[in-house]
Amino acid sequence: MQTATRTVTDFPRRVVEIPDMGIVLADGCRLSARVWMPEDAGADPVPAVLEYIPYRKRDGTLPRDEMMHPYVAGHGYASVRVDMRGNGDSDGLMTDEYTEQELADACEVIAWLAAQPWCSGAVGMMGKSWGGFNCLQTAFLQPPALKAVISVCSTTDRFADDIHFKGGCLLGENFGWGAVMLAYSSRPPDPALRADWREVWLARLEAEPWLAPRWAAEQSRSAYWKHGSVCEDYARMTVPVLSVGGWADNYMNTVSALVENVPAPVKGIVGPWVHQYPHTAVPGPRIGFLQEALRWWDRWLKGIDTGAGEDPAYRAYILHSEPPDASAPHRAGHWVAEAEWPPARVAWQDWSLASGGEGGSLRRGYLEREERAGFEAVIATPQTLGMEAGEFFPMGLNAEMPGDQRRDDALSLCFDGPVLEAPLELLGAARLELRIASDKPLGFVVARLCDVAPDGASVRIAHGMANLCHRNSREAPEPMVPGEAVDLAFDLDQMGYRLAPGHRLRLALSNSYWPFVWPSPEAGRLVVTGGGLRLPVHEQGAAEWQPPAPEIAAPWKHRVLRPGRSERRVESDLLSGLQRLVVVEDSGEVENLDHGLCTGESLTEIWEIGAEDPLSARAHHRWEQRLSRGDWQVRTVAEAGMTGTSTHLRMVARLTAYEGETVVFERNYEEEVARRFV
Repeated sequence: MQTATRTVTDFPRRVVEIPDMGIVLADGCRLSARVWMPEDAGADPVPAVLEYIPYRKRDGTLPRDEMMHPYVAGHGYASVRVDMRGNGDSDGLMTDEYTEQELADACEVIAWLAAQPWCSGAVGMMGKSWGGFNCLQTAFLQPPALKAVISVCSTTDRFADDIHFKGGCLLGENFGWGAVMLAYSSRPPDPALRADWREVWLARLEAEPWLAPRWAAEQSRSAYWKHGSVCEDYARMTVPVLSVGGWADNYMNTVSALVENVPAPVKGIVGPWVHQYPHTAVPGPRIGFLQEALRWWDRWLKGIDTGAGEDPAYRAYILHSEPPDASAPHRAGHWVAEAEWPPARVAWQDWSLASGGEGGSLRRGYLEREERAGFEAVIATPQTLGMEAGEFFPMGLNAEMPGDQRRDDALSLCFDGPVLEAPLELLGAARLELRIASDKPLGFVVARLCDVAPDGASVRIAHGMANLCHRNSREAPEPMVPGEAVDLAFDLDQMGYRLAPGHRLRLALSNSYWPFVWPSPEAGRLVVTGGGLRLPVHEQGAAEWQPPAPEIAAPWKHRVLRPGRSERRVESDLLSGLQRLVVVEDSGEVENLDHGLCTGESLTEIWEIGAEDPLSARAHHRWEQRLSRGDWQVRTVAEAGMTGTSTHLRMVARLTAYEGETVVFERNYEEEVARRFV
């Protein structure tokens, strides 16, 4: 069961808060920081811990900030939450994610913090998602005062393992994230902190970029993606890193990559969680992330021997077989601690893809330990396959995790292993090899590794995908030659999973995965004539880790003015044959009782496609952001759409800003991107 979370209000050092500390950069740009620190830090200086993101400290991340930063400060740190340039209450304009300007600003902020009279001169950096990315990227630049980082839900490779492309496949979330940032970055500063809020807001709106087409145009692993990808030179990673990930998130590969490749001291923790900090995340069990963070900071920022430097290299929660649940509040399992990574306790098992007979064509096959005669199998799946894939980074319990896979399995080419007589425990990344031919120049294959129960229920353990154009090189993709068989090999995502006796392991293959992957321009037919699966089988009985129970500082003081609501449904049009995934998220309206700001946001996503026609794919998102205090009311509406032709991807957007009921800004965006490899 979920471990109870303890709220802590009594800390070793009394905390004071500065809601708007100005950090003026060399070019005159003022960044706004919210700072918590011990009240006696001027007399007894402390290390600083920086979280540096675009998500608005005044309202956006405030609920989570107030549970974290006062806790860290109360244990002898200056906890500093900075709005990036062009966001929240800071000056400037933002042009893209992880730009050279963003990282240069981070280095300058770190130097500024280290020079303050209340700072000991040592600085740490932490963050989740965007903040997890840029603390790794900043560590790569080696600013002198940066002594350690904690990176949660992040990536080492912006092309291979982010929301834009995966395995060279264009993700639906590339468009979705473009719509998110169009909405998020359209909001003004808080007038209670900035008298010039309106001038700043209008300048922000005027400069607002529509980023989805820019990202989609970079269809190979170009210099654009190599910038900010720390895997380009792991040797530069000399700053100690605590890396944290979750099996229900799609950034689970980073922990392994950092622990295995970075020369600095690195420790990793992977739990069952979605895209959240692990002291508040679902599915449970949650852990005492803040206590673990303090052990890390005390070791590297204060020089206290907490044992954090001697922790196991890799601590992971092994999920156990359970029925599928897209909204699971808790997952059964157990923690293991591996002193080294890759672990000596993993033995690689090779399984062959087999027809179960002597050659011939098949629709279903088997995973076998012995090689069999060749076979021919076809992958030609309907475009509607994938509605149970879940979100790229699920945030909570609104059916955002993968659901029962049996419908998609029934439409896929599947290879089933034998019924297990004993538990099968997997830890690491499976590798798939295929001998495959395509009848079209562009295409992809998706592989899902599933746990199939005796009743047929199917749980996705891990998945992976490969754009066939990237079979030889991500830097220099090339179209397939129709009818020509090639050897294709790729890794599935990292996993930690124990299958129960009586269950089967299944490999499901498809060449569609909507809306997780944007479809190829033509419905292709892939022919598989051989292949194998390499599995990382983990020896049972490894040392178990007992994480501390979760603790938080006091939650924020607020009043719900209007409750929110959520919907997630799949619709079928019996006349047109179209299927739609519809997502509705309305946060309601909430008032901050400390400073009176009222906030709310609403989202509607529609992902539509027909079973036979990949060019019927259509996405439409609408975001509304609302801010008010007394008579002051503003809101922005961002609408975005994406469609495709055989040669181009078309992305449109409209941004409208209101002051009261008066429209103060409107802009339409419309761009086409040539389909070279997607």
